Amino acid sequence: MPPRRHPSFRQRRLGAELRKIREATTLSGPQLARILDIDVSQISQMESGRIGISRQRLRAITNACQCLNEPLIDALGNMTQDRTKGWWEEYRGLIPSTFLESAEHEDFAAGTIKIWTSAFLPGLLQTGDYSKGMFSRVIPQLTVHETDLRIAFRTQRRNLFLRDPRKKLEIYLHESCLITRYGGTDVLRQQLGCLVDDSLRETISIRVIPFSVDTQPGPIESIIYSFGEVPELDTTEMESSRGPFFFDAPGELAAYRAIFGRIEKYALTEDESRDLISRTVRTL
Repeated sequence: MPPRRHPSFRQRRLGAELRKIREATTLSGPQLARILDIDVSQISQMESGRIGISRQRLRAITNACQCLNEPLIDALGNMTQDRTKGWWEEYRGLIPSTFLESAEHEDFAAGTIKIWTSAFLPGLLQTGDYSKGMFSRVIPQLTVHETDLRIAFRTQRRNLFLRDPRKKLEIYLHESCLITRYGGTDVLRQQLGCLVDDSLRETISIRVIPFSVDTQPGPIESIIYSFGEVPELDTTEMESSRGPFFFDAPGELAAYRAIFGRIEKYALTEDESRDLISRTVRTL
């Protein structure tokens, strides 16, 4: 099969982990290719996610690199066996591919996902009308059809995520998110009511950093930290106007865990946060 033109998030991540394993042994690409008796171009293609890899080939690579991290090898083996296409593929070519990347990242997470946002409510908690208000600010302006597709995608993404009992959300919001009126006052009032309802779900924790806190944990407006099947497969996603950026280097992951540590320190408790959201609704 010809190399993939656009490897998915999961395919790129598998390749990146193979590269880390090889580099930890100081083996070069050509050296590993000679050990495996394959063309050297296949090494770079595997490590970029452009060609698939079997569980057998994975084991041959880890043996050649003398990798003894069996939990990681097993987790990577599970990634090689995933031959199915995610639900988000039905939207490919209809909405920006960056939306699909975020959905695949959420699907890749093995359990808890932590989210910090200071400018808007997370997509997984948005109502359709709030999403519509968000998309109305996009420049250049979206057509009605484009807007409807994005709302349908976000709604399906939310419903499927919340239906999975393995997934848990820890949401940290700055209080400014509770008063920014995407879509208008009525839309925000309805959105905050849904936020209170979501905060009562067993799988969702919502905590707010109030205006009374003197400092912010950092200048970043949106961070998503997902826990992988093993710690080595944790991932950080930063949202931006140009789409998501993903980070998985150990040092970067440690830095973002530290940021979340500060966020947790400053945030109100779940009950205090729910009370603040309810009071905000009454003032609108």
